[in-house]
Amino acid sequence: MKKILVTGGAGFIGSHLCRKLVNDGHEVICLDNFFTGSKTNIQDLIGKPNFDVIRQDVTQPVKFKVDEIYNLACPASPVHYQHDPIATMKTSVLGAINMLELAQDNGAKILQASTSEVYGDPLVHPQLENYWGNVNPIGIRSCYDEGKRAAETLFFDYHRKYAMPIKIIRIFNTYGTAMHPNDGRVVSNFIVQALNGHDLTIYGDGQQTRSFCYVDDLVAGMMKMMNSDNNFIGPVNLGNPGEFTMLELAEMVKAMTQSQSSIIFKPLPADDPKQRKPDITLAQQKLGWMPRISLKEGLAKTIQYFSNLEGL
Repeated sequence: MKKILVTGGAGFIGSHLCRKLVNDGHEVICLDNFFTGSKTNIQDLIGKPNFDVIRQDVTQPVKFKVDEIYNLACPASPVHYQHDPIATMKTSVLGAINMLELAQDNGAKILQASTSEVYGDPLVHPQLENYWGNVNPIGIRSCYDEGKRAAETLFFDYHRKYAMPIKIIRIFNTYGTAMHPNDGRVVSNFIVQALNGHDLTIYGDGQQTRSFCYVDDLVAGMMKMMNSDNNFIGPVNLGNPGEFTMLELAEMVKAMTQSQSSIIFKPLPADDPKQRKPDITLAQQKLGWMPRISLKEGLAKTIQYFSNLEGL
């Protein structure tokens, strides 16, 4: 049994990770400021003897005895990370420094949840880990993109200077239960709109693509990365290489919800990537990982979750 800290542990992905770690018998500390996380996401874990919640911002230093750290803390949806871009940048950079210092104090292994956004609007398709990306450093999305890129830099510098055991994953579009209804991400947007009989809003012509990974698959990959050989530090792409246009996704959600909603088109936001698809060869080779849950199967679970939410 390990003592494991999960920052952002009450968030969408963090809560799923906490649940899996708790159920596996580890002692888990969830650190969250509840900006985008919710106690509802971890309600079933509260009161369990091997689970603790601490309400604190990751930009503030902490002192714990831990064996492993999963650093997930950061708003991950454009709606949320653009709300206060300076706070977003601080979360990525100061949060990384604080967690790296904590790992150093404890001799702990630490995993950074980075993002496919480090590739920006990619000129290479699909995206391999050795691609340096095409990011606008002064755009409205750059607080998140550049914050995560800076965090990766810090992780590698701590590793080189202190031989610290680090792990870096780059998460591609992920969806599933416990997503916030007002998350602003395309899967939750379409499902909520369809269930409420509202028009499904596509930004651009609907031909831009994304690859969607169900959250259970992602959590399995994260844990495989944490438990992999210390010589393999990444970065490694974690995502589902199945590629869908926004129009295909909208039509699938409409059909699965039996919605009579129309599909409408609005202008594409600035710096919105036209294509996003991971090359997961490295994850397959080094971790023996690949996603198992199809988009249709994952959407069915997610639609059921949103259907059961009160007041939706």
